[in-house]
Amino acid sequence: MKLGMMMSYGPSSIQERVALAQEAERLGFDSVWTSEAWGSDAVTAASWLLAQTSSIKVGTAIMQMAARTPAMAAMTAMSLQEYSGGRFLMGIGPSGPQVIEGWHGEAFGKPLARTREYIAIIRRILAREAPLEHQGEHYQIPNTGSGTTGLGKPLKTIMHPDPNLKIYTGAFTPAGVRTAAEIADGVIPIFINPEKIDLFDAPLEAGFAKAGGGKGHDDFAMAPFCRVVVNDDLEAARDGLRDYFALYIGGMGARDKNFYNDHAIALGYPDAAPEIQDHFLNRRRREAAAAVPDQMIDDLALVGPADRIKDRLEAWKAAARGHRIDTLINVGPSRESIRVLAEAVL
Repeated sequence: MKLGMMMSYGPSSIQERVALAQEAERLGFDSVWTSEAWGSDAVTAASWLLAQTSSIKVGTAIMQMAARTPAMAAMTAMSLQEYSGGRFLMGIGPSGPQVIEGWHGEAFGKPLARTREYIAIIRRILAREAPLEHQGEHYQIPNTGSGTTGLGKPLKTIMHPDPNLKIYTGAFTPAGVRTAAEIADGVIPIFINPEKIDLFDAPLEAGFAKAGGGKGHDDFAMAPFCRVVVNDDLEAARDGLRDYFALYIGGMGARDKNFYNDHAIALGYPDAAPEIQDHFLNRRRREAAAAVPDQMIDDLALVGPADRIKDRLEAWKAAARGHRIDTLINVGPSRESIRVLAEAVL
């Protein structure tokens, strides 16, 4: 199992975050990842990290698809690949309707259909076998629709990119994981319980089968997020994550359309997930955090004293056998957490 870390938004300074990425590189981490919500973008941060490191891979987890055209995403990836000597990992995803429609002003539409078209266009650009043409539901290239001049022409990139650039998607729903297994090189789920990794088996196998060509776990990287809090006081460590889980499970979506809440129920918390959401949506943030069970935190994160975390990592290592998990991505990393992970895994 490889190790990665997610570059945090703050409140630390950019210098501190870069120093942490450099320390992860020194410790032998495989990758560092950036993200975007409605603040800093993932690409600028990835560019900065690639310029400040020399061997560690840098990925975007994720670039929001509605925020940029597929061709622009491909241009970005090609540029970062060239400038970094091939250290860039491309992660894309649909985000959620509240962000896409409320921040970007774009229709959320059909996220899986958009993902399918988006990756197909990027792969066509990278393959450079012919000028780019695509006529789909979400993208028409060249565009000859209303308001166009009729002067658009199919183009082939003037760069000579690596056609084997790795493309990950951010997904955790069965349909999203199935689509990733079919058309992508990896998937980045936000929460997993390594002891219930078999929850992903059916969608993964269905996606592999649809892809054909013998595709399987050896050709596909699962790179889940995991919060790691090193603290000799176990209760304090757990308490430090209650707001995090309450935000996603309770507030990242409407009452009847919260993918994180649905995922928490599938992971085995059918009573806690609705309770957390009810409190959160009724502006009872403190009660929402208090409703996050200890067991949920213990299952989905690595918390407590260093020895306890190392013991719990055995479940992750077991799940990694047979390439079920490729990379553990430490979200909200600290110097202590990346050191403990490195000691236990590398």
